[in-house]
Amino acid sequence: MEKRVAVIVSVSPSEPEKVVEKSAQHIMNLDFDGLITKIVYVIDLKDRNDRRGEKIRATGVDVLERDHRRGKKAGAINDCLNFLLSSGFKPDYLVFFDVDSRPSEDFIKKCVKALEENRNAFIASSERIVINPDTLVSETLDLEYRIFNFLIKRSRFKNFNGLIGVVRGDVILKYRMDESSFAEDLDFSTKMHALGYESVFVEGTSIYEQAPVTWKDLFSQRKRWYYGGLQLFKNRHLRKNRRMAFEILSAVIAAHLVILLTPLLILSPLYILYRFRKVKKLRLVLGLAIYLLVNQAAALASLYSFMRGREIEWKGIKRVEQ
Repeated sequence: MEKRVAVIVSVSPSEPEKVVEKSAQHIMNLDFDGLITKIVYVIDLKDRNDRRGEKIRATGVDVLERDHRRGKKAGAINDCLNFLLSSGFKPDYLVFFDVDSRPSEDFIKKCVKALEENRNAFIASSERIVINPDTLVSETLDLEYRIFNFLIKRSRFKNFNGLIGVVRGDVILKYRMDESSFAEDLDFSTKMHALGYESVFVEGTSIYEQAPVTWKDLFSQRKRWYYGGLQLFKNRHLRKNRRMAFEILSAVIAAHLVILLTPLLILSPLYILYRFRKVKKLRLVLGLAIYLLVNQAAALASLYSFMRGREIEWKGIKRVEQ
């Protein structure tokens, strides 16, 4: 029997019209053969003159427009789940992308197959590759992504940033997204792993995406991520799995001490030369030094805001038209 698959792309007010259009064009050209598919773009309107929805409807996708930002991305996903059910479309699988996600043509089918083969898995995703390594910031993050892909393949707890991937429909329809979390992807992954579900890393397919191109954008992004990590201390589901609670919360604490990785800068030139085989890439040593400082500053800023009970501002990042 054909599986029903819903693709959800959440769009914040800051996302440029051209980037949203190119996203829809790319998603429409993925391989959906044998799948009953519905593609929905959830657009948080920036003002009453926002015409992004009109533009991408022409590509054949559905559009759900919100004149508020309740729950940010988590709220957009929950609203879209209600939209799907009210339209009579109950999906077997949900696929989540950001507007900068450029998945391989076979990404969805391979991930669905992986979930069909592992009924205890709640999500399947693949390696992430930086599509815009054009500045020192994004070049440095390209190196981070390579390390992340290596580690996540071997990790028991796999959190795919942004919840980008294919998620089992019955699971997310039951548990929904926590709209109070600033890192809804980490919160949901933690909840699922605490309940005994697994996540699957799928080989042989990829997702290309944009990395921040300025240190300011990186600081803003990581501050939100760190803040979301601190919110896990309030995650009631971790009480059901003490071993995982210890592992995850220890990782959160360690992540806030990123400056302790500074001694690794001594070895970084050897690794960079081995990885890229280009002397000019040694400029990444400087990038890594700044990267550590920015991440440490973001960690301290998030901790200060968390301890003071202050919510942080949700900021978009600059996009390249790709």
